[in-house]
Amino acid sequence: MKQPFICYLMVSALALAGGCAQPPTDKLTTAEKAINEARAAGAPTYLAEDFAKLEGMLTTAKREIAEQDAKFAMLRDYDKAEQLLAAVETDAARVNTDATKKKEEAKAVALQAQQAAQEAVKATQELVKKAPVGKDQKPLQAIKADAQGLIASLSEVQTALDAGDYRVAQIKAKAIQEKSLAVQAEIQRAMTKVGAAKAQKDKQVKKHSSR
Repeated sequence: MKQPFICYLMVSALALAGGCAQPPTDKLTTAEKAINEARAAGAPTYLAEDFAKLEGMLTTAKREIAEQDAKFAMLRDYDKAEQLLAAVETDAARVNTDATKKKEEAKAVALQAQQAAQEAVKATQELVKKAPVGKDQKPLQAIKADAQGLIASLSEVQTALDAGDYRVAQIKAKAIQEKSLAVQAEIQRAMTKVGAAKAQKDKQVKKHSSR
């Protein structure tokens, strides 16, 4: 009698063990992969709020798995964790797609800004050649230094573009364009001032010669 009873207990124990819930390891791996792909697509930059929500859901899922792991085997229930992980995978795919789209849009805007900056710098360089030369060389030297600095700054825009930092590239390009316009305005003021002085001098000479 004892032997069949022991066998029955062993079979029952094995059946119970086989029926215990198992942690959703594969689903966790899939969810983490989906989030990493969204991160690579630029989600932290272009969809920061949505990406933060994804990471929060993943953290909650991991916490839920850990809580269930700590329970007695027969009491474990990973349904909630599995639902969270499934939601993470679905949302991460959407965020990935949307972030990729926004990144491409940002790239187009950055390239336009770069072109505008390049044209502004070129115009500044041409205007520097026409800048009036007075007795005091310091103002002209300062203007030329600013113009040279603009050329150097263009390389920073390209570096940001190459790195995929399109927002940074756009910001730098816009700053270069604004600085170029400021330098151009400074040269124009100097040219206007010199022109006015020359006109006044010519007027005085003409008046003097007419006497």
